[in-house]
Amino acid sequence: MNPRPLIERVVIQNYKSIAFCDVPLGPLNFLVGLNGSGKSNFVDALRFCRDALRKGLEQAFGDRDAKLSSLSRNYWGEACGFSMRFELTLADGRSAHYSFWLGPGPSGFAVSREECKIAASGSDAPIGFSADSGQVQTSFGGPPALADGQLYLVHAARAPGMRPVYDALANLEFYDPDPRRMRADSSGRPGVLDADGGNAASVLSRIEADDGWAKFRIEEYLRRISPGISDIEIQGSRSLMFRNSVQEDIHLPRRFSANEMSDGTLRALAILIALFQRGQGSTTPSLVAIEEPETGIHPAAAGVLLYSLIERSNLVQVLVTSHSADLLDSKDLPSDAILSVEMSGGGTRIGKLDAASKSILKKRLFTAGELLRMDDLHPEPAEVKHLDGQSFVFDKA
Repeated sequence: MNPRPLIERVVIQNYKSIAFCDVPLGPLNFLVGLNGSGKSNFVDALRFCRDALRKGLEQAFGDRDAKLSSLSRNYWGEACGFSMRFELTLADGRSAHYSFWLGPGPSGFAVSREECKIAASGSDAPIGFSADSGQVQTSFGGPPALADGQLYLVHAARAPGMRPVYDALANLEFYDPDPRRMRADSSGRPGVLDADGGNAASVLSRIEADDGWAKFRIEEYLRRISPGISDIEIQGSRSLMFRNSVQEDIHLPRRFSANEMSDGTLRALAILIALFQRGQGSTTPSLVAIEEPETGIHPAAAGVLLYSLIERSNLVQVLVTSHSADLLDSKDLPSDAILSVEMSGGGTRIGKLDAASKSILKKRLFTAGELLRMDDLHPEPAEVKHLDGQSFVFDKA
């Protein structure tokens, strides 16, 4: 049995700059590439699926102020639409996949096809559904049809056997911390950390109450990133206070509010909270995605942050976007965790490192950071595939 669900593979077609990608994922994943290469578009595809399951498709488009046509790549000049496929290993060890294809519809979009299948394991029989333009076939009963603007997985999750797939994809969390929001008093929401880190104080308070060791590790990492800090206090679950390890008085360490801390220190703290948020009675993220964690952090501290990402990937799947060579300089970063992203032929290419890059890293001739500085981290050669949504994203009947 796995400690958590794991997304093993993501296939995306026609989403933003991505004409087609077939990306294997592991416990720890670094999307590495230049600005504008398409790293954020891959992350947003995952976020779109999460948002569509949590909030509905209409809200997922609305949050992006976008229509189907503006999110579709339309690489071959065909009708607008895009598709995604996720292959997973669930926490109980069973394999599963979930796919959907969005195309034009009366309200601007429609679910042309959708399917989910969970493999048999031990005494558990296989379970799943397929939906074509709202007409549904299931192995577990349930509503026979839906409006074609809705994802059926939301309804299928009411069936006990289907819930793990919904939870795995609806509990993806995405982070780009905003120090300004962290300096304001928290709204007091003690659940999962907000995307901007605005409720960091209340989440850290809950971590302290549920798992003192996790708070200790957060403080330990933060001390190595910002050596002047000894520990963190939470006042009324609403604001953060930092104690300085350099004492003005032998009995009274100096204390700082978040307003007195640097942007980089606050961003690092939010990232650590995102990684360690595993309190009892709260939803644990199935994946934590972090945009450019190195922002505002001294290059010497980037390696410390890397070790926190490696450590926590044993308990939660981690996805990071970066164009920082400093973050990749450690020889402890496994080469199979690196996914190279580049813009080629007007579209985004994403893949494991090519054979030459892998060989250099394996022989420890250079670090991944040094190869990035030389612009010599490239994905494996891959042919852009012209596929309709039925030929690859979905299982053939």
